[in-house]
Amino acid sequence: MNQVNKQYISFRIAFFITSLSLLFACAGEAADKGDTTKDANAYMHQSDFDALVERFEGPERNAYQQPEKVMEWLGDIRGKKIMDIGAGTGYFSFRLAAGGAQVLAADVDTLFQQYILNKRDSLGIDAAALDTMLLPYDSPRLPGNSVDMVLVVNTYHHIANRKEYFADVLMGLRQDGELVIIDYFKKDLPVGPPAAHKIDYPVVVQELKSSGFTHFAIDTTLLEYQYCIRASI
Repeated sequence: MNQVNKQYISFRIAFFITSLSLLFACAGEAADKGDTTKDANAYMHQSDFDALVERFEGPERNAYQQPEKVMEWLGDIRGKKIMDIGAGTGYFSFRLAAGGAQVLAADVDTLFQQYILNKRDSLGIDAAALDTMLLPYDSPRLPGNSVDMVLVVNTYHHIANRKEYFADVLMGLRQDGELVIIDYFKKDLPVGPPAAHKIDYPVVVQELKSSGFTHFAIDTTLLEYQYCIRASI
C-alpha cells in the first residue's frame, strides 16, 4: 500500500471516530434534557393528590411564595386576559381573578382542573372571570393573539419541548403582551424539587430567546428561593 493510500485511510478512520463521538455526545445531551424533565414530573407525582394540594396551598408555600408581593410586582392586571400555565390548585389563578383579570387556568391534570372548578363554584366566581383549560404536555393550545399575559409558576422545568412550546406562547400573546416565568434557583433549597431538576435563569433566558422573545426583565431579589422573569418582544 503506498503512502498516499495510507494517509487517506488514516484520515477516514479519524473522521469516522470524530463523527461517532459527536453523535453520541449530542444524543447524550438530548437524553439528559429529556430525562431531567421526566424526572421532574416523576418527582412531583410521587405524592398523591391530597398531598400535592397541601403542598401547593399550605402555609409553608405562602411563606416563601409571597403571593401578595408577586401580585404587586405584576402590576395592574384589571381587564387583562391571563393564561396561568401549570395552574395546579389555582394558587395564582384565583388571586389573578380577584385582581380583576379574566383568567384561564391551564393544567395537564384533570384532578387539578376539577379542583379549581369546584372551588370557583363554591366561591360564586363567574366562569367569565375564571375558567379552566386541560392541556397536553407538549402544547399550550393557545390561539394567536389571544391573551395579554401568560404566567408560568414553578412549571417551566416540567416542560420538555420548550423552544417550540414557548414559540407557540409568543404567538398567543397580544401586542405588548408578556410571558412571566417564576421558578426555583438552581441550587439546594428547603423547598421545591431537587437541584438537578431545576433550570437556572440564564438558561431560561437563552431558551426563550430561541423561541423568539427579545426583551427581558429579571428580578432575583423579589423572592428568596425563586427568580422572576418578564419576557416580551
